[in-house]
Amino acid sequence: MITNLLRAERIKLFSTRAPWWCLALAFAAPIGFTALFFALAGPEIPATVGNTQLASGNGRTVLLVLAILATASEFNWGTMRLTFQAVPSRVPALLAKVVVVAAVGAVLGLVVGFGSWGLATLVQPDADLALHSAADWRSVVGQSLVFLLSAVAGVGVALLLRSVAFALTVVLVWTQLLEGLVVFIPGVGKHIYQWMPFHAADEFVGAGGFGAGALQLPSAPLGPWGYLGYFAAISIALFVAGVLVTARRDA
Repeated sequence: MITNLLRAERIKLFSTRAPWWCLALAFAAPIGFTALFFALAGPEIPATVGNTQLASGNGRTVLLVLAILATASEFNWGTMRLTFQAVPSRVPALLAKVVVVAAVGAVLGLVVGFGSWGLATLVQPDADLALHSAADWRSVVGQSLVFLLSAVAGVGVALLLRSVAFALTVVLVWTQLLEGLVVFIPGVGKHIYQWMPFHAADEFVGAGGFGAGALQLPSAPLGPWGYLGYFAAISIALFVAGVLVTARRDA
């Protein structure tokens, strides 16, 4: 049964062009920005492995869009009702969906991480961007975990809101506006910003260091792995809440 559910979710995910366009954009956006960043960056911006991942947030945002389209659109088109007729308990079908979307996210994160790093080394061949330390490897390979958890969060938001337009609005406003504006709240903004979920993701992969210096943020309250655990807890909580809500109301 599990294998059939996973196969069905894979077929549903890639049966339209939208996911393919999302994946292409999720790869091209951070790679293109990384190339421009390292080509135009002056000496005041250090060429570090962590800074090769500064644009990864663009890819994460597109992945969130993909996760929402893959989930909320099923409520809009009524295919989720057919799925629940075949799997009345609902939870296995939702778990299969999040596994497939998260697996796609994990692979995408790995490609974005190594792609951004590899392109930066080509643009600045004289810079020391070799993966010497565990922190360097975490910056690149860690994107796989961050993208996986972002996909889980996207599915959770879609299950909670069910509307493609509403879910996309919430996610885009949060990632592109609110997290960036909260830091400017007088007095407490910089401390609140340290607990924003996608800032936590950046801290794990080391992509938040440049921003921390520019914004003069206080010392991070958690280490890289603590931030990953925090981001994972939020992502999983969103998915669990979405499953509980979906299991209790009509499709």
